Amino acid sequence: MTESINVDVVVLGGGPGGYTAAFRAADLGLSVCIVEKRDTLGGVCVNVGCIPSKTLLHAASLVEHAKHGAQMGIAFSAPNIDIDALRSHKEETITELTKGIANLSKARKVVRVQGEGHFIGEHTLLVKGDSEQQVEFKHAIVATGSHSVKLPIAPEDSRVWDSTDALSLPFIPGKLLIIGGGIIGLEMAQVYSALGSEITIVEAQDQIIPAADKDVVQPLLKATKKTYQMLTKTKVTDMTAQPEGIVVGFEGKKAPERAVFDAVLVAVGRRPNTSGIGLENIGVDINEQGLVEVNDRMQTSVPHIFAIGDIVKGPMLAHKATHEGKVASEVISGMDATFHPVAIPSVAYTSPEVAWVGLTEKEAKLQGIEYTAGKVPWLVSGRAQSVGATNGVTKALFDKESGTLLGAGICGENAGELIHEAAAVLQFGGTAKDIAHTVHAHPTLAETFAFAAELVEGSMTDMLPSRRR
Repeated sequence: MTESINVDVVVLGGGPGGYTAAFRAADLGLSVCIVEKRDTLGGVCVNVGCIPSKTLLHAASLVEHAKHGAQMGIAFSAPNIDIDALRSHKEETITELTKGIANLSKARKVVRVQGEGHFIGEHTLLVKGDSEQQVEFKHAIVATGSHSVKLPIAPEDSRVWDSTDALSLPFIPGKLLIIGGGIIGLEMAQVYSALGSEITIVEAQDQIIPAADKDVVQPLLKATKKTYQMLTKTKVTDMTAQPEGIVVGFEGKKAPERAVFDAVLVAVGRRPNTSGIGLENIGVDINEQGLVEVNDRMQTSVPHIFAIGDIVKGPMLAHKATHEGKVASEVISGMDATFHPVAIPSVAYTSPEVAWVGLTEKEAKLQGIEYTAGKVPWLVSGRAQSVGATNGVTKALFDKESGTLLGAGICGENAGELIHEAAAVLQFGGTAKDIAHTVHAHPTLAETFAFAAELVEGSMTDMLPSRRR
Protein backbone atom coordinates (compact mmCIF):
# COMPACT_ATOMS: atom_id res chain seq x y z
CA MET A 1 0.00 0.00 0.00
CA THR A 2 1.42 3.41 -1.01
CA GLU A 3 2.03 5.72 1.94
CA SER A 4 0.91 9.34 1.45
CA ILE A 5 2.56 12.53 2.74
CA ASN A 6 0.95 15.98 2.55
CA VAL A 7 3.12 19.11 2.65
CA ASP A 8 3.21 22.72 1.53
CA VAL A 9 6.45 22.23 -0.41
CA VAL A 10 8.19 19.19 -1.85
CA VAL A 11 11.80 19.59 -2.98
CA LEU A 12 13.03 17.05 -5.51
CA GLY A 13 16.80 16.78 -5.11
CA GLY A 14 18.97 17.14 -2.01
CA GLY A 15 21.99 19.00 -3.39
CA PRO A 16 23.11 22.48 -2.27
CA GLY A 17 20.22 24.14 -4.09
CA GLY A 18 17.65 21.59 -2.94
CA TYR A 19 18.49 21.41 0.74
CA THR A 20 18.94 25.21 0.92
CA ALA A 21 15.48 25.66 -0.61
CA ALA A 22 14.01 23.13 1.82
CA PHE A 23 15.63 24.73 4.86
CA ARG A 24 14.62 28.26 3.83
CA ALA A 25 11.03 27.15 3.26
CA ALA A 26 10.96 25.47 6.68
CA ASP A 27 12.40 28.61 8.31
CA LEU A 28 9.56 30.57 6.73
CA GLY A 29 6.99 28.35 8.43
CA LEU A 30 6.09 25.98 5.60
CA SER A 31 5.80 22.20 5.91
CA VAL A 32 8.51 20.65 3.73
CA CYS A 33 9.44 17.25 2.30
CA ILE A 34 12.77 16.69 0.56
CA VAL A 35 13.15 13.74 -1.83
CA GLU A 36 16.67 12.48 -2.56
CA LYS A 37 17.76 9.19 -4.12
CA ARG A 38 21.02 9.07 -2.13
CA ASP A 39 20.99 8.07 1.54
CA THR A 40 22.68 11.40 2.35
CA LEU A 41 21.87 15.00 1.50
CA GLY A 42 24.40 17.23 -0.24
CA GLY A 43 24.02 16.01 -3.81
CA VAL A 44 26.90 15.75 -6.26
CA CYS A 45 28.68 18.74 -4.71
CA VAL A 46 29.15 17.36 -1.21
CA ASN A 47 29.26 13.64 -2.00
CA VAL A 48 31.14 13.30 -5.29
CA GLY A 49 32.04 16.81 -6.46
CA CYS A 50 33.11 20.10 -4.89
CA ILE A 51 33.98 18.83 -1.42
CA PRO A 52 35.97 15.67 -2.24
CA SER A 53 37.77 17.47 -5.08
CA LYS A 54 38.82 20.36 -2.82
CA THR A 55 39.94 17.89 -0.16
CA LEU A 56 42.18 16.13 -2.66
CA LEU A 57 43.37 19.44 -4.08
CA HIS A 58 44.45 20.46 -0.59
CA ALA A 59 46.51 17.29 -0.39
CA ALA A 60 48.06 18.14 -3.76
CA SER A 61 48.88 21.65 -2.52
CA LEU A 62 50.84 20.17 0.41
CA VAL A 63 53.08 18.40 -2.09
CA GLU A 64 53.50 21.67 -4.03
CA HIS A 65 54.34 23.66 -0.90
CA ALA A 66 56.91 21.06 0.12
CA LYS A 67 58.65 21.53 -3.24
CA HIS A 68 58.62 25.30 -2.75
CA GLY A 69 60.16 24.89 0.69
CA ALA A 70 63.34 23.52 -0.87
CA GLN A 71 63.78 26.81 -2.77
CA MET A 72 63.71 28.64 0.56
CA GLY A 73 66.26 26.34 2.18
CA ILE A 74 63.70 24.15 3.96
CA ALA A 75 63.98 20.73 2.35
CA PHE A 76 61.57 17.86 2.94
CA SER A 77 62.05 14.27 1.89
CA ALA A 78 59.91 12.96 -0.99
CA PRO A 79 56.29 12.46 0.13
CA ASN A 80 55.16 8.97 1.08
CA ILE A 81 51.59 8.86 -0.19
CA ASP A 82 49.25 6.40 1.52
CA ILE A 83 46.40 6.29 -0.98
CA ASP A 84 44.11 4.35 1.39
CA ALA A 85 44.61 6.92 4.16
CA LEU A 86 44.00 9.77 1.73
CA ARG A 87 40.83 8.12 0.49
CA SER A 88 39.66 7.60 4.08
CA HIS A 89 40.33 11.25 4.97
CA LYS A 90 38.26 12.35 1.97
CA GLU A 91 35.37 10.08 3.00
CA GLU A 92 35.53 11.31 6.60
CA THR A 93 35.30 14.91 5.38
CA ILE A 94 32.21 14.06 3.33
CA THR A 95 30.65 12.16 6.24
CA GLU A 96 31.09 15.07 8.66
CA LEU A 97 29.46 17.49 6.25
CA THR A 98 26.53 15.20 5.38
CA LYS A 99 25.94 14.57 9.10
CA GLY A 100 25.80 18.32 9.65
CA ILE A 101 23.28 18.79 6.84
CA ALA A 102 21.17 15.91 8.19
CA ASN A 103 21.15 17.50 11.65
CA LEU A 104 20.02 20.83 10.20
CA SER A 105 17.24 19.02 8.34
CA LYS A 106 16.09 17.18 11.46
CA ALA A 107 16.15 20.33 13.58
CA ARG A 108 13.87 22.03 11.06
CA LYS A 109 11.49 19.03 11.01
CA VAL A 110 11.92 18.59 7.26
CA VAL A 111 10.46 15.25 6.15
CA ARG A 112 13.06 13.21 4.28
CA VAL A 113 12.13 10.55 1.73
CA GLN A 114 14.78 8.45 -0.01
CA GLY A 115 14.09 7.34 -3.54
CA GLU A 116 13.53 8.55 -7.09
CA GLY A 117 10.69 11.01 -7.53
CA HIS A 118 8.37 11.14 -10.53
CA PHE A 119 5.55 13.64 -11.08
CA ILE A 120 2.28 11.84 -11.75
CA GLY A 121 0.12 14.92 -11.36
CA GLU A 122 0.36 18.67 -10.87
CA HIS A 123 0.21 18.21 -7.11
CA THR A 124 1.44 14.62 -6.73
CA LEU A 125 4.95 13.13 -6.68
CA LEU A 126 5.44 9.36 -6.62
CA VAL A 127 8.66 8.28 -4.92
CA LYS A 128 10.07 4.82 -5.58
CA GLY A 129 12.64 3.56 -3.08
CA ASP A 130 12.53 0.56 -0.77
CA SER A 131 8.80 1.18 -0.86
CA GLU A 132 6.46 3.50 -2.74
CA GLN A 133 5.45 6.80 -1.20
CA GLN A 134 3.17 9.47 -2.60
CA VAL A 135 3.79 13.12 -1.77
CA GLU A 136 0.87 15.51 -2.13
CA PHE A 137 2.08 19.13 -2.30
CA LYS A 138 0.94 22.70 -2.88
CA HIS A 139 4.26 23.74 -4.43
CA ALA A 140 7.27 21.85 -5.77
CA ILE A 141 10.89 22.88 -6.25
CA VAL A 142 12.79 20.74 -8.76
CA ALA A 143 16.53 20.62 -8.03
CA THR A 144 17.69 17.42 -9.71
CA GLY A 145 21.13 18.66 -10.79
CA SER A 146 23.22 17.36 -13.67
CA HIS A 147 25.33 14.43 -14.82
CA SER A 148 28.65 14.03 -16.63
CA VAL A 149 28.55 13.87 -20.42
CA LYS A 150 29.59 10.51 -21.85
CA LEU A 151 31.55 10.19 -25.09
CA PRO A 152 30.00 7.77 -27.59
CA ILE A 153 33.49 6.62 -28.60
CA ALA A 154 34.46 5.70 -25.03
CA PRO A 155 34.47 1.96 -24.30
CA GLU A 156 32.75 0.54 -21.23
CA ASP A 157 35.83 -0.06 -19.11
CA SER A 158 36.80 0.58 -15.49
CA ARG A 159 39.80 2.57 -16.75
CA VAL A 160 37.57 5.14 -18.49
CA TRP A 161 36.45 7.57 -15.80
CA ASP A 162 34.06 10.42 -15.22
CA SER A 163 34.71 12.92 -12.41
CA THR A 164 32.99 10.72 -9.82
CA ASP A 165 35.25 7.80 -10.72
CA ALA A 166 38.35 9.98 -10.56
CA LEU A 167 37.42 11.33 -7.12
CA SER A 168 37.01 7.79 -5.76
CA LEU A 169 40.79 7.30 -6.26
CA PRO A 170 40.47 3.81 -7.78
CA PHE A 171 44.24 3.71 -8.49
CA ILE A 172 47.07 6.04 -9.49
CA PRO A 173 47.62 5.62 -13.23
CA GLY A 174 51.11 5.93 -14.61
CA LYS A 175 49.73 7.79 -17.63
CA LEU A 176 46.42 9.64 -17.37
CA LEU A 177 44.66 11.25 -20.33
CA ILE A 178 42.18 13.99 -19.51
CA ILE A 179 39.71 14.87 -22.25
CA GLY A 180 38.55 18.43 -21.58
CA GLY A 181 40.65 21.37 -20.42
CA GLY A 182 37.97 23.04 -18.32
CA ILE A 183 37.79 23.45 -14.56
CA ILE A 184 37.09 19.79 -13.72
CA GLY A 185 39.82 18.50 -16.04
CA LEU A 186 42.45 20.93 -14.73
CA GLU A 187 41.60 20.24 -11.08
CA MET A 188 41.85 16.49 -11.55
CA ALA A 189 45.14 16.98 -13.40
CA GLN A 190 46.43 18.85 -10.34
CA VAL A 191 45.45 16.00 -8.01
CA TYR A 192 46.77 13.10 -10.05
CA SER A 193 49.98 14.90 -11.04
CA ALA A 194 50.77 15.41 -7.35
CA LEU A 195 50.05 11.72 -6.73
CA GLY A 196 52.55 10.74 -9.43
CA SER A 197 50.63 10.42 -12.70
CA GLU A 198 51.98 11.64 -16.03
CA ILE A 199 49.27 13.96 -17.37
CA THR A 200 48.10 14.62 -20.93
CA ILE A 201 45.25 17.11 -21.43
CA VAL A 202 43.27 17.38 -24.67
CA GLU A 203 41.13 20.47 -25.30
CA ALA A 204 39.22 21.10 -28.54
CA GLN A 205 39.34 24.89 -28.18
CA ASP A 206 42.44 27.08 -28.47
CA GLN A 207 43.03 27.50 -24.72
CA ILE A 208 42.50 25.73 -21.41
CA ILE A 209 39.59 26.99 -19.27
CA PRO A 210 37.98 28.53 -22.38
CA ALA A 211 35.47 30.62 -20.41
CA ALA A 212 38.21 32.79 -18.89
CA ASP A 213 40.41 35.33 -20.68
CA LYS A 214 43.57 33.85 -22.18
CA ASP A 215 45.92 36.28 -20.41
CA VAL A 216 44.29 35.50 -17.04
CA VAL A 217 44.86 31.77 -17.57
CA GLN A 218 48.47 32.33 -18.70
CA PRO A 219 50.10 31.96 -15.24
CA LEU A 220 48.44 28.54 -14.84
CA LEU A 221 49.67 27.52 -18.28
CA LYS A 222 53.17 28.68 -17.36
CA ALA A 223 53.08 26.67 -14.13
CA THR A 224 51.92 23.44 -15.76
CA LYS A 225 53.34 23.36 -19.28
CA LYS A 226 56.54 21.63 -18.14
CA THR A 227 54.58 19.10 -16.11
CA TYR A 228 51.61 18.31 -18.36
CA GLN A 229 51.38 17.65 -22.05
CA MET A 230 48.82 20.24 -23.19
CA LEU A 231 47.12 19.58 -26.51
CA THR A 232 44.78 22.44 -27.48
CA LYS A 233 42.85 22.52 -30.78
CA THR A 234 42.93 18.73 -30.55
CA LYS A 235 40.22 16.07 -30.46
CA VAL A 236 40.13 12.41 -29.50
CA THR A 237 38.91 10.40 -32.49
CA ASP A 238 38.71 6.88 -31.03
CA MET A 239 39.38 4.82 -27.92
CA THR A 240 39.91 1.09 -27.60
CA ALA A 241 40.27 -0.93 -24.41
CA GLN A 242 43.25 -3.28 -24.57
CA PRO A 243 44.93 -5.34 -21.84
CA GLU A 244 47.88 -2.93 -21.77
CA GLY A 245 45.64 0.16 -21.44
CA ILE A 246 43.25 2.44 -23.31
CA VAL A 247 44.54 3.04 -26.85
CA VAL A 248 43.63 6.54 -28.05
CA GLY A 249 43.72 8.25 -31.45
CA PHE A 250 43.94 12.02 -31.90
CA GLU A 251 43.10 14.66 -34.49
CA GLY A 252 44.56 18.16 -34.75
CA LYS A 253 47.39 20.27 -36.12
CA LYS A 254 49.81 19.14 -33.41
CA ALA A 255 48.07 15.87 -32.58
CA PRO A 256 50.42 13.10 -31.44
CA GLU A 257 50.50 9.54 -32.72
CA ARG A 258 48.19 6.96 -31.17
CA ALA A 259 49.08 6.44 -27.53
CA VAL A 260 48.30 4.07 -24.67
CA PHE A 261 47.05 5.38 -21.31
CA ASP A 262 46.50 3.59 -18.01
CA ALA A 263 43.30 5.61 -17.49
CA VAL A 264 41.23 8.19 -19.34
CA LEU A 265 39.14 10.88 -17.61
CA VAL A 266 36.27 12.27 -19.68
CA ALA A 267 35.60 15.83 -18.49
CA VAL A 268 33.80 17.46 -21.41
CA GLY A 269 30.86 18.95 -19.55
CA ARG A 270 27.60 18.14 -17.80
CA ARG A 271 23.94 17.80 -18.82
CA PRO A 272 20.80 18.68 -16.80
CA ASN A 273 18.81 15.89 -15.14
CA THR A 274 15.38 16.76 -16.52
CA SER A 275 14.30 13.55 -18.24
CA GLY A 276 12.57 10.67 -16.51
CA ILE A 277 11.08 12.69 -13.65
CA GLY A 278 7.65 13.28 -15.17
CA LEU A 279 7.90 16.98 -15.98
CA GLU A 280 6.21 16.26 -19.28
CA ASN A 281 3.23 14.88 -17.31
CA ILE A 282 2.50 18.29 -15.79
CA GLY A 283 3.22 20.60 -18.73
CA VAL A 284 6.55 22.07 -17.63
CA ASP A 285 8.40 23.65 -20.59
CA ILE A 286 11.89 22.31 -21.33
CA ASN A 287 14.11 23.79 -24.06
CA GLU A 288 16.31 22.06 -26.65
CA GLN A 289 19.25 21.93 -24.24
CA GLY A 290 17.15 20.03 -21.73
CA LEU A 291 16.91 23.05 -19.41
CA VAL A 292 13.70 24.01 -17.64
CA GLU A 293 12.40 27.44 -18.64
CA VAL A 294 11.87 29.69 -15.59
CA ASN A 295 11.17 33.35 -14.86
CA ASP A 296 13.13 35.53 -12.41
CA ARG A 297 11.06 34.10 -9.55
CA MET A 298 12.24 30.59 -10.51
CA GLN A 299 8.70 29.62 -11.58
CA THR A 300 8.26 27.24 -14.50
CA SER A 301 5.44 27.37 -17.05
CA VAL A 302 3.35 25.76 -14.29
CA PRO A 303 3.35 28.57 -11.66
CA HIS A 304 3.36 26.38 -8.53
CA ILE A 305 6.27 24.30 -9.87
CA PHE A 306 9.70 25.90 -9.45
CA ALA A 307 13.11 24.84 -10.82
CA ILE A 308 16.63 25.76 -9.69
CA GLY A 309 20.29 24.89 -10.10
CA ASP A 310 21.86 22.95 -12.95
CA ILE A 311 18.52 22.32 -14.67
CA VAL A 312 17.93 26.02 -15.42
CA LYS A 313 19.97 28.49 -17.48
CA GLY A 314 23.25 29.88 -16.17
CA PRO A 315 26.48 28.35 -14.90
CA MET A 316 26.24 24.95 -13.23
CA LEU A 317 27.57 26.14 -9.88
CA ALA A 318 26.49 25.27 -6.35
CA HIS A 319 26.52 28.89 -5.18
CA LYS A 320 24.14 29.88 -7.98
CA ALA A 321 21.78 27.03 -7.01
CA THR A 322 21.66 28.01 -3.33
CA HIS A 323 20.63 31.57 -4.13
CA GLU A 324 17.99 30.35 -6.57
CA GLY A 325 16.69 27.95 -3.93
CA LYS A 326 16.21 30.76 -1.45
CA VAL A 327 14.36 32.85 -4.03
CA ALA A 328 12.00 29.97 -4.88
CA SER A 329 11.13 29.35 -1.23
CA GLU A 330 10.67 33.05 -0.51
CA VAL A 331 8.32 33.45 -3.48
CA ILE A 332 6.31 30.43 -2.31
CA SER A 333 6.02 31.99 1.16
CA GLY A 334 4.64 35.21 -0.33
CA MET A 335 7.77 37.36 -0.33
CA ASP A 336 8.62 39.64 -3.27
CA ALA A 337 11.85 37.88 -4.22
CA THR A 338 13.61 37.63 -7.59
CA PHE A 339 16.92 36.21 -8.85
CA HIS A 340 18.87 39.04 -10.47
CA PRO A 341 22.56 38.61 -9.65
CA VAL A 342 24.82 41.17 -11.31
CA ALA A 343 27.54 38.53 -11.62
CA ILE A 344 28.36 35.01 -10.43
CA PRO A 345 32.03 34.18 -9.71
CA SER A 346 33.71 31.10 -11.18
CA VAL A 347 36.82 29.46 -9.71
CA ALA A 348 39.27 26.79 -10.82
CA TYR A 349 41.05 25.50 -7.70
CA THR A 350 44.26 24.75 -9.54
CA SER A 351 47.78 25.86 -8.64
CA PRO A 352 47.70 28.77 -9.20
CA GLU A 353 43.95 29.27 -8.87
CA VAL A 354 41.96 30.99 -11.63
CA ALA A 355 38.89 33.09 -10.78
CA TRP A 356 36.74 35.50 -12.71
CA VAL A 357 33.48 37.40 -12.26
CA GLY A 358 31.41 39.67 -14.47
CA LEU A 359 32.40 40.41 -18.06
CA THR A 360 35.58 38.93 -19.47
CA GLU A 361 37.56 41.02 -21.93
CA LYS A 362 36.58 38.80 -24.84
CA GLU A 363 32.90 39.14 -23.91
CA ALA A 364 33.21 42.93 -23.71
CA LYS A 365 34.78 43.02 -27.18
CA LEU A 366 32.11 40.70 -28.58
CA GLN A 367 29.35 42.92 -27.17
CA GLY A 368 31.00 46.10 -28.44
CA ILE A 369 31.36 47.57 -24.95
CA GLU A 370 33.96 50.32 -24.60
CA TYR A 371 36.16 49.69 -21.58
CA THR A 372 39.50 50.38 -20.00
CA ALA A 373 41.51 47.58 -18.42
CA GLY A 374 43.97 47.59 -15.56
CA LYS A 375 46.24 44.54 -15.49
CA VAL A 376 48.80 43.95 -12.75
CA PRO A 377 51.46 41.21 -12.75
CA TRP A 378 52.03 39.88 -9.26
CA LEU A 379 55.74 40.62 -9.55
CA VAL A 380 54.87 44.10 -8.24
CA SER A 381 53.28 42.68 -5.07
CA GLY A 382 55.47 42.57 -1.97
CA ARG A 383 53.27 39.86 -0.49
CA ALA A 384 53.55 37.72 -3.62
CA GLN A 385 57.35 38.16 -3.59
CA SER A 386 57.60 37.15 0.07
CA VAL A 387 55.55 33.95 -0.30
CA GLY A 388 56.86 32.88 -3.71
CA ALA A 389 53.58 33.59 -5.50
CA THR A 390 54.78 35.98 -8.20
CA ASN A 391 53.32 33.78 -10.96
CA GLY A 392 49.99 35.57 -11.00
CA VAL A 393 47.98 38.38 -12.53
CA THR A 394 45.01 40.56 -11.58
CA LYS A 395 42.91 42.24 -14.27
CA ALA A 396 39.89 44.51 -13.94
CA LEU A 397 37.67 45.99 -16.65
CA PHE A 398 35.88 49.31 -16.23
CA ASP A 399 33.32 51.13 -18.33
CA LYS A 400 35.25 53.70 -20.35
CA GLU A 401 32.82 56.56 -19.69
CA SER A 402 31.55 55.98 -16.15
CA GLY A 403 34.46 54.04 -14.64
CA THR A 404 32.04 51.39 -13.29
CA LEU A 405 33.55 47.95 -12.78
CA LEU A 406 32.46 45.52 -15.50
CA GLY A 407 34.40 42.40 -14.56
CA ALA A 408 37.61 41.03 -13.10
CA GLY A 409 39.89 38.04 -13.46
CA ILE A 410 42.59 36.81 -11.11
CA CYS A 411 45.11 34.00 -11.48
CA GLY A 412 47.30 33.33 -8.50
CA GLU A 413 47.40 31.92 -5.00
CA ASN A 414 44.00 32.14 -3.27
CA ALA A 415 42.39 33.77 -6.33
CA GLY A 416 39.13 32.06 -5.38
CA GLU A 417 39.06 34.05 -2.13
CA LEU A 418 40.33 37.31 -3.65
CA ILE A 419 37.68 37.47 -6.39
CA HIS A 420 34.90 38.30 -3.94
CA GLU A 421 35.94 41.92 -3.52
CA ALA A 422 35.32 42.31 -7.24
CA ALA A 423 31.98 40.45 -6.90
CA ALA A 424 30.85 42.83 -4.14
CA VAL A 425 31.92 45.94 -6.06
CA LEU A 426 30.06 44.67 -9.14
CA GLN A 427 26.92 44.02 -7.11
CA PHE A 428 26.88 47.58 -5.78
CA GLY A 429 27.99 49.32 -8.98
CA GLY A 430 31.37 50.52 -7.70
CA THR A 431 33.95 52.34 -9.82
CA ALA A 432 37.71 52.33 -10.30
CA LYS A 433 37.86 55.39 -8.04
CA ASP A 434 35.87 53.62 -5.30
CA ILE A 435 38.31 50.69 -5.34
CA ALA A 436 41.47 52.82 -5.62
CA HIS A 437 40.37 55.02 -2.72
CA THR A 438 39.55 52.06 -0.48
CA VAL A 439 42.52 51.47 1.85
CA HIS A 440 43.86 47.94 1.36
CA ALA A 441 46.13 46.33 3.94
CA HIS A 442 49.82 46.03 3.00
CA PRO A 443 51.36 43.65 2.20
CA THR A 444 48.48 41.55 0.87
CA LEU A 445 47.59 39.85 -2.39
CA ALA A 446 44.30 41.78 -2.27
CA GLU A 447 46.27 44.94 -2.99
CA THR A 448 46.67 43.79 -6.58
CA PHE A 449 42.98 44.47 -7.20
CA ALA A 450 43.42 48.00 -5.90
CA PHE A 451 46.49 48.37 -8.12
CA ALA A 452 44.44 47.38 -11.18
CA ALA A 453 41.92 50.10 -10.33
CA GLU A 454 44.70 52.64 -9.65
CA LEU A 455 46.14 51.96 -13.11
CA VAL A 456 42.84 52.94 -14.67
CA GLU A 457 42.10 55.76 -12.23
CA GLY A 458 45.59 57.23 -12.75
CA SER A 459 47.05 57.04 -9.23
CA MET A 460 49.26 53.93 -9.50
CA THR A 461 52.75 54.38 -8.03
CA ASP A 462 53.96 50.76 -7.77
CA MET A 463 54.20 50.56 -11.56
CA LEU A 464 55.12 53.09 -14.20
CA PRO A 465 52.01 54.91 -15.46
CA SER A 466 50.70 54.07 -18.91
CA ARG A 467 51.90 56.33 -21.70
CA ARG A 468 49.30 58.89 -22.64
CA ARG A 469 48.29 58.73 -26.28
